[in-house]
Amino acid sequence: MGPSKNTVRTISQEAFDELVKENMDDLGMEPHEALQDAFQTLTLQGVDLSGIVTCIPGEGSVKDNPVMQCLDRLKQLDGGSKDQTSVDNLVEMEELFNKLTELCGAQGSGNPAIATKNGGVELVCSICSKIRNGHEPALVSALKAMAALLHDLQSTETFRNSDGQSIVVGILNDSSQNVDILNSGFAVVAAAATGNEILKESFMELKIDELILHILNSKSKGSVQSLYDAIRVLLTPDDNRVVASQVYGYARKFAKIGIAGALVDTLLEGLSSPSIVSTSIALKAVAVNDEICKSIAENGGIDALLRCIDDSGEQGDKTVARVCCSLLSKLAGSDMNKSAIVEKGGMDRLVKLSTRFSDDPSVLQEILSIISVLSLRSPDNAARAVEAGAGDFAIQAMQKFPAAPQMQRNACLMIRNLAVRNPENRQSISLTLLLNNGVEKYVRKAKQSHECCKAAATDALRDLGLDNYNS
Repeated sequence: MGPSKNTVRTISQEAFDELVKENMDDLGMEPHEALQDAFQTLTLQGVDLSGIVTCIPGEGSVKDNPVMQCLDRLKQLDGGSKDQTSVDNLVEMEELFNKLTELCGAQGSGNPAIATKNGGVELVCSICSKIRNGHEPALVSALKAMAALLHDLQSTETFRNSDGQSIVVGILNDSSQNVDILNSGFAVVAAAATGNEILKESFMELKIDELILHILNSKSKGSVQSLYDAIRVLLTPDDNRVVASQVYGYARKFAKIGIAGALVDTLLEGLSSPSIVSTSIALKAVAVNDEICKSIAENGGIDALLRCIDDSGEQGDKTVARVCCSLLSKLAGSDMNKSAIVEKGGMDRLVKLSTRFSDDPSVLQEILSIISVLSLRSPDNAARAVEAGAGDFAIQAMQKFPAAPQMQRNACLMIRNLAVRNPENRQSISLTLLLNNGVEKYVRKAKQSHECCKAAATDALRDLGLDNYNS
């Protein structure tokens, strides 16, 4: 069953302008007052005013808006009698697309909505289909503008109805050796597929997975950063209109044809790879089941990640540390991988990493998370974690960052996993950590301070063998 249609109330630019005019003519309002009243009235009525150009009558018009000026001139060039691919036209188009991208990139400007409401997506799709084999700089600029325009469901649906997905995939296939076109093209794929299940499916039908694998196996893979964003988006179930997303099936297909293996190859390059962060994020999106997680490990993924974790600590690269720990946590969902990580000194290496980034709760929460996963249903691993100093690390983190809710929650989960079903560890944790370092105090404080910590903190207190764990 496909996504339901959007039922948000909207208004045309003409109707909005007419309402402003009525406020002036019938109610005698001043121009600025008439504009403000129209805007407030429609907002209270639940009308979506995104894309409406607001200008005070007598002081400007819709045509004065710079986005509208760009679109109007592009429409002239696209529909003129001259060949759209003439050098002069292409050079001017390139400049206009660059200007449109700049305007739509301005945070909070509302310009992407203005462009979408006034035919910008259809126009750029039309021009891209005509210049795909023409002037490369103009095509790159057009694709960048397209990515900037695709900002919500309305714009991506317009893109789909304009067959934008076929146009872009065709361009990517035609230009698989051109890094600039690949980067701008895959940026469009990522923007278009965000929050749109139907477009994800369309891209898969167009064999985007095979194209991705081809690029990953080429020499230019490290230069096409948007490729990894596209992988992540295509495999993210982010369309709230559908109940059952198909992205998990896509991830399995990605792994089956070799994309997971190709990503591991990049991971093996370590911190020398410019794509190490985006590769880790993309690989995490592909690793959706036990079989894929084990295959990643068999191809050297765990060894590569542990080296990256060590190197990130040495080099002080918190971003690499965070994403690599996050991916390792995902891979540790496989019991076989858990054992491999611990046998390779994973516990000690993670605790060591925590000392390197003791001032960054975003890294610490990932370390706490993976130790929690490694210790889950594994008394031996829990014992190794305690020996490595994981308990002390958790206490110090909770003490230092009381206002970091997710980190506090992960600490509670880890403490619980260290204690549950581990009577040999309970004495160490409940006496040494609790009495000497105050673990109970910090767990109870997390429970009281953060709603997201309540269940995890209660479980931790219970499995530590403490009384009144529900209080």
